[in-house]
Amino acid sequence: MRLVTNEFAPLSSVKIHDGFWSRYQDIAKDKIIPYQWRVLNDQVPNTEPSHAIANFRIAAGLEEGEFHGYVFQDSDVAKWLEAVAYRLSIAPDEELERTADGVIDLIAAAQEEDGYLDTFFQIAEPEKKFTNLLDCHELYCAGHMTEAAVAYYEATGKDKLLAVMRRFIDLIDEKIGPEEGKLHGYPGHPELELALCRLYRATGEERYLCLCEYMVNARGTEPHYFDWELEKREHRGFWGDGYQDRVDKRYNQSHKPIREQTEAVGHSVRAGYLYTGVADLAAETGDESLARAARTLWDNIVGRQMYITGGVGSQVWGEAFSFDYHLPNDSAYNETCAAISMVFFAKRMLRMDPDSRYSDVLERLIYNGTISGMALDGEHFFYTNPLSMWESATRKSGVAGHIRSKRPGWFGCACCPPNLARMITSLGSYVWSSSADTIYAHLYVGSDAELDVGGQKVKLAQRGNYPWDGHITFTASAGEYALAMRIPGWARTFTVKVNGAGTSPSVVKGYAILRRTWQDGDTVELELPMPVEFVESNPLLREDDGRVALMRGPVVYCLEAADNGECLDALSVSDPADFEPEEASTVFPGEVDLVGTAWRRRPWTSDTLYRRVEACDDLDEVPVRLVPYAFWGNREDTREMTVWVRFDR
Repeated sequence: MRLVTNEFAPLSSVKIHDGFWSRYQDIAKDKIIPYQWRVLNDQVPNTEPSHAIANFRIAAGLEEGEFHGYVFQDSDVAKWLEAVAYRLSIAPDEELERTADGVIDLIAAAQEEDGYLDTFFQIAEPEKKFTNLLDCHELYCAGHMTEAAVAYYEATGKDKLLAVMRRFIDLIDEKIGPEEGKLHGYPGHPELELALCRLYRATGEERYLCLCEYMVNARGTEPHYFDWELEKREHRGFWGDGYQDRVDKRYNQSHKPIREQTEAVGHSVRAGYLYTGVADLAAETGDESLARAARTLWDNIVGRQMYITGGVGSQVWGEAFSFDYHLPNDSAYNETCAAISMVFFAKRMLRMDPDSRYSDVLERLIYNGTISGMALDGEHFFYTNPLSMWESATRKSGVAGHIRSKRPGWFGCACCPPNLARMITSLGSYVWSSSADTIYAHLYVGSDAELDVGGQKVKLAQRGNYPWDGHITFTASAGEYALAMRIPGWARTFTVKVNGAGTSPSVVKGYAILRRTWQDGDTVELELPMPVEFVESNPLLREDDGRVALMRGPVVYCLEAADNGECLDALSVSDPADFEPEEASTVFPGEVDLVGTAWRRRPWTSDTLYRRVEACDDLDEVPVRLVPYAFWGNREDTREMTVWVRFDR
């Protein structure tokens, strides 16, 4: 019995009309997708070359040359194609579709006769296919290209790329599995697992779900596949020179079978993709033990290892989770891809259980820890997302050397920019879901949707100025069903009116539920007051003890030196009543900043390093401005930033 309790509305049935997200989707259409296409073709000066399209041309025999880039370079093309598919689901674009069709023709031409498709091995090491599942990302690249194939098929009805990837997945199924003579392996970098679930849903072929089930269940069991594989390679690793003595199994979440894992460990993107696949598989197969494992890992991340922005993966070494309550701000890694992987994980958990503990985190992620990875020009990107930045330390300190004060145009390891593109373009598929008798509004994104509710075709619209304002209006079409509206965890109170009259809906798992026979044009008004709030951390989170973060609604704010001068650590705040929202459009149209007063410690008159504490009044009251964390670093004079501020009780 499947554990799916509700299905998200497909992207093609949701049209976004939203002051915040329509602008982001326009940026994706006008800037991100065209810019990334030029990058993939090495047409952008002063950026690290991609060579990704050239690799496919070489593999297809259309030009001579060597493979360039990382072993997973193919995935950049796949994610770009997936973003294009979502864009085409939103609105037709003949020129963009022709470009994508040309790329798909190229990919098909590069595929080998037996179905194999991975340009690194086709060009650089053809004799080593399927010999290093641990390091070499064959299955990861296959997963991303499979996701692109499904998305493009759903958007356009064209199945050429889908047929290409079914051939490759069929080859993988011939090579890997529990049967004698097959490799008893699984991806070193999870991704294929969630892609197989998507392929199963698109095609109805049970063998794809069975392959996913094998890979999830085999992971971390003894005898350990990665140990066997390393022995077969005579301990020759891929990323380092010379002898590799052992496999770091925690790094790739293969240290235990998934049902025995109780805390998130290792590379944070690998973890997020794996847990997404686990939740997806549990939902499709009805495996309650897998669902329980997914819930346990979710609770560990959100309750003990997640930044207030939704970022995860605090440790630069291994781009990884470190340990419970270890969330440093100025050395945080918080890879953009890791936050996006948590968006995927949240959606799968909501499919099984429409509970606001999942959608609250989804909201926190989309407004804070994901889009912070991109400048508002759509052409510059952060790989890492700290919660505190001091430019001098980023240039001079080895500890903070991975932190940047300005977003570069591209990376040699360019996983994050196309990941953002596909998240932004697919956002409509996260807003609404429906069960046999209920429509769920998970996100407050202005949109029109058509949903299936127990066989009824229902149209719903929502409008508002979220996240800057908490007044949301819904317009319903006729039918007998329930409307379930998420009451965010940050909301202290809420009110609901139906056709102008106040009502008191029941609240179940964080959703206010109105069950009635609706008439065309019925309206619902949801009011979520948005005072400025000070948020503190558990004292076990030592980094932030004695500090507060300022939030209003779902938006986390930060101080920048551009508005408040340098040495932001000298500032302290004492009362949220000292702050009020102000529409400022500092860097984004309609943006709401927070303005108020803080206390600044006076600089010393001497340059001595230490002095005796004396009773004296050395604080000045000063005006301050905070901007949404997602928008930091969009001005030229960004020299310093912080989310957490000293709190004077």
